[in-house]
Formats: sequence, C-alpha cells, structure tokens
Amino acid sequence: MKKDNIDQLFNTLKGTFDTEEPTLGHELRFLEKLNTLGETSTKAPKKNYNMFFAIAASFIVLFGLGIVFFNNTPNITEQVVEISPEISKTEFYFANVIQQEINKLENEKTPETKKIIEDTMIQLTKLEKDYKNLELDLINGGNSKFILSAMIINFQTRIDLLQDVLNQVDEIKKIKNSENEKTII
Repeated sequence: MKKDNIDQLFNTLKGTFDTEEPTLGHELRFLEKLNTLGETSTKAPKKNYNMFFAIAASFIVLFGLGIVFFNNTPNITEQVVEISPEISKTEFYFANVIQQEINKLENEKTPETKKIIEDTMIQLTKLEKDYKNLELDLINGGNSKFILSAMIINFQTRIDLLQDVLNQVDEIKKIKNSENEKTII
C-alpha cells in the first residue's frame, strides 16, 4: 500500500525534477562576475580546525576516564576472597593471633634475646612471602583445596614459630635468673 503511494507520487512529479547540468565553464563565469564586483577571492576557504581538535580532545579525555574507571582490577586479597570467602575470616583470625604473638615477643626483647628475636622476624618475613606466592597461585587457578590447605599451614607454622621462640626466650630468662641467684648467694 505504501509502495503504491510512493509510486503514485513519483509518477505525478515526473518531469518536474531538475536534472539539468550547468554548462561547461559556468563556475568560471560566476567567479569572474564576483571578482568584478570585488567581493570574492579565488583562494580556497580557510578551514577551522579548532572544532576538530576540541572533539578529538574530548574523545581522548573520555577514553582515558573510561580506562581509569572501568579497568579497576581488584587487588590480590580481593581476588582471593572472591575465590574463597572463608579465607578472609581465617586470614583475619590468624593475622590477629600472629600479631599478638609478635607483640609478646617484642616485649620480651633483651640484649640476650635480641638475636633470636631478629632471626625469628626474618623467618616470619620469608613465611609471609611464601603466603603471598600461595595467594598468587590460588588466583592463577591452582588446585584450590591444596593451596588453601597450604595457606592455613603457613599461618600455623608462623604461630608455632612464634610460640617456640617465646618458650626459648622464657628459658633464657630462667637461666639468667638462676645465674643471677647463684651470683648473689
């Protein structure tokens, strides 16, 4: 139905369309007439590139903002929590226990125990690096049960190390006290 209306419209307008081409040299004659009036120049019109640069700059700014806001890669801890939500609770618990043990150890620091405490802190740093590597392995798709088990063992190892060192520090203090008692007697 619509096609019939369009066909009918074109049939009624047939012959009224302007299909003629200007004669050869029409543009030159037109420019000569304008030149005789002194109102035109034969130079090509000057193009304004400011608008083009403004649009290009806008696209660059929008692209940059898009990268900043939409390429928001979560950090390692967030990725681990996505894989295993229970690990964040476990990590929080163990981290608190470890920090309490470290505080106890730091309070026991004396010239006699300084070396053993410093060595312990170095070992804890190594165990922390191992834990970070386990987190990366978990994120990269390793065997999650095995890696989660290794992460918990890492925490337990750190706690055991701190407790062993605290026991050794207590022994050192007892030996020192008994030596002091012998010297006094």
